[in-house]
Amino acid sequence: MRYLDGPLLVLAGAGSGKTRVITAKIAHLVEQGVPPERILAITFTNKAALEMRERVRDLLATRGQEAAFQKITVGTFHALGLSIVRQEARALKLKPRFSILDPQDLETLMAELAGSSGQARTVQWQISQWKNALVSPETALNNAEDDSALMAARAYVQYGDALQAYQAVDLDDLIVRPVHLLARDDGALARWSSRYAHVLIDEYQDTNPAQYALLRMLAADNAFTAVGDDDQAIYGWRGATLDNLAQLPRDYPRLKVIKLEQNYRSTVRILRSANALIANNEKLFDKKLWSDLGHGDPIRVTPAASDEAEAELIVHRLLAHKFEHRGRFGDYAILYRGNFQSRPFENVLRANQVPYVLSGGQSFFDRAEVKDIMAWLRLIANDDDDPSFIRAVTTPRRGVGQATLAKLGEIAAVKHESLFAAVFSPEFKQGATGKAHEAVRLFCDSINHWRFRAEREPAGRLLGDIVKGMAYEDWLLSTLDKRDAEKRLDNVRDFTAWLSKKGEEDGKNLLDLTQMLMLMNRLDDQEDGGDQVRLSTLHAAKGLEFPHVFLAGVEEGILPHREAVELQKIDEERRLMYVGITRAKRTLHISYCRQRQRAGEKTDCSPSRFIGELAQEDLRYSGQALPADEAAAEKKTGKAKLRGLREMLEK
Repeated sequence: MRYLDGPLLVLAGAGSGKTRVITAKIAHLVEQGVPPERILAITFTNKAALEMRERVRDLLATRGQEAAFQKITVGTFHALGLSIVRQEARALKLKPRFSILDPQDLETLMAELAGSSGQARTVQWQISQWKNALVSPETALNNAEDDSALMAARAYVQYGDALQAYQAVDLDDLIVRPVHLLARDDGALARWSSRYAHVLIDEYQDTNPAQYALLRMLAADNAFTAVGDDDQAIYGWRGATLDNLAQLPRDYPRLKVIKLEQNYRSTVRILRSANALIANNEKLFDKKLWSDLGHGDPIRVTPAASDEAEAELIVHRLLAHKFEHRGRFGDYAILYRGNFQSRPFENVLRANQVPYVLSGGQSFFDRAEVKDIMAWLRLIANDDDDPSFIRAVTTPRRGVGQATLAKLGEIAAVKHESLFAAVFSPEFKQGATGKAHEAVRLFCDSINHWRFRAEREPAGRLLGDIVKGMAYEDWLLSTLDKRDAEKRLDNVRDFTAWLSKKGEEDGKNLLDLTQMLMLMNRLDDQEDGGDQVRLSTLHAAKGLEFPHVFLAGVEEGILPHREAVELQKIDEERRLMYVGITRAKRTLHISYCRQRQRAGEKTDCSPSRFIGELAQEDLRYSGQALPADEAAAEKKTGKAKLRGLREMLEK
């Protein structure tokens, strides 16, 4: 990766060492005299950024260039955007301590703008799609073709005004607002485009239009390296587009394309099926993976009577394989299309006392009801926490609407103080209506009351009083159906009981416990380490590899997903299957159900069309007679295993 003469696209197939491409390129740039502070490497997740930083540090250390490492910027798109927004806050008309709101912080606002809580998530997703595609609120409004699009576009207009009034941004704004600023402000563009001598982007196929626009502005002199794989583009649902890959050669006529086609992960049989599958998609760039790791075992395809039977079959096969080969639990992964498929596997793994870790699911601390309680606790611990103020004052609803919050935001921006402090200002008392002023003052008085008690009373007793004082149970029961409300209330009870017990065991008050919670990493960041079977969605498994993979639920309606079939978007589903196959290093097992339990009823299932697109000569279907040479080899292997087992028992 020594090419430095212009823009470079590296098409790195699965298992071809794409992360090494970026780390080696960074080290080469440093060796060639590029100042390390002028090197920028971007990826998509904090975990990937941390891994890249560690690899860069280790590589530079072997070359005696440890000092350079601290000056190189390695981070996510959002971290880069945040640094731009922070430094350009005045130009963006934001106070220095602006708030960053995540989607759950915005649920109440979205429900108000959409007119109902049932439409809130749909509208929120649509606004995010528009932002990522750089579609302005005015354009969305003008192009609305039906009532639902018109409603979402109107909400989009109000949403932008509300965020500005709150002195807040959402996660999409961390990319979109820098793009708009650099497009209209020549001074800002000059500052940021001259800051980096070379930009490197990992997982380029996952970029959306806004991210591509930011790349073009930062790499104004065409000095960039993009690393990606069009066959692993599986994030179209969140705004990523392969158009960015197709656009590169048009925008950069001098673009050099290098293909990495040797796979250092999987056996020949696994890659042959992966190649056969993905050949059914239209290709932007021709690429075919190959391996010199040996022919490998056939791919096993097994039907199961039901989802429970599938879980039993897979776990028992996994345990037998582990016993025979004296392997580790960490060598095995069970992958599936959707989170709903994990429950049978969790039940069987627990019943067999098999340790496992869950990826791609929702952390308990990410549940809306837990975050609602956390917002109150965080505000009690720190009344400068604007995102927590917005969530707590509107959850449950207490007569504090968008107009009141907008007024508070204006005052806070002028006075450079928190929204909580602005409540007690003369300006708010004069500008707010009597009813709204009284409601928000009562809320803030209650927060001060809880803070006073939090320093003096046991956490368990206080937690119960806070949840009761919030009137949270009544609010849930009045806004949700009874079953959903009770489920959320059970989670709240579990959370407060756990926190109360923690406070009693550790001798901590509620303020101490809240600080501990704020420092806790998300479940996703704690899941590594230990000898555990990996349960994961296919999306969450991207970038990982395992010696042995069980690909479950490969059925029509699941993979490919029913909605993708209806919308004729099979290509991305095929890429998702491709990602699952190429996670396997040595063995791959594919299974599907003949019947599956859905909404309390059994429905018939059929195997996925993707199974028929694999290299059939490398598949072995359950019940199918083996070829003579394989049957003889398997018989010989079976005898050897039996002999080894006898010797082990004799010892």
